[in-house]
Amino acid sequence: MPVSKSVTARRLVAAALAAGAVVGAVTLPASAADHRPHGPKVEISKAQYDSPGRDDQSNRSLNKEWVEITNNGRHSVNLDGWTLSARDGRTYTFHHYRLDGRATVRVHTGEGRDSRSDVFQDRRNYVWDNHSDTATLSNDRGRTIDDLSWGRHHRGDDSWGRHEHRGDDSRGRHEHRGDDSRGRDEHRGGGHH
Repeated sequence: MPVSKSVTARRLVAAALAAGAVVGAVTLPASAADHRPHGPKVEISKAQYDSPGRDDQSNRSLNKEWVEITNNGRHSVNLDGWTLSARDGRTYTFHHYRLDGRATVRVHTGEGRDSRSDVFQDRRNYVWDNHSDTATLSNDRGRTIDDLSWGRHHRGDDSWGRHEHRGDDSRGRHEHRGDDSRGRDEHRGGGHH
């Protein structure tokens, strides 16, 4: 009798170990998936906040002021209801726009015809301050997805060059890009630029 109890006990232990191995194999991919980024990564990739050439508020000049939004993920993202805003509250809202995976859209200040790669705010005044500003991209629930700052608004930063800061992107990085290569320090009308 002790032999059969021993065999039964070994079979139960073996079955329990096998079941544990199956459960472990099934849960391993799930825990590995937790370390992948959640969803596609959309960010503000570039800003042309000082329109090249004369600041004459022509539509041509206004459209040379832009911010680029890039989807670094493989899947498209529905940007309907997302906003791009300046520090002073001027806001552009995306309507019925889907940004393809690994694609960029340029948001121009002036008037124009929207396409897959370019959309227009249809404004008649500049949006982005040449000296310092922050472009903030928020989703349709108002959550900040990314922001990009430049200029002298950071405490202790006395440089006239371009200073970029990305916030709320979980990387916590500061980017210094030197000057804006034009060496201009212009002031646009209306006290904004």
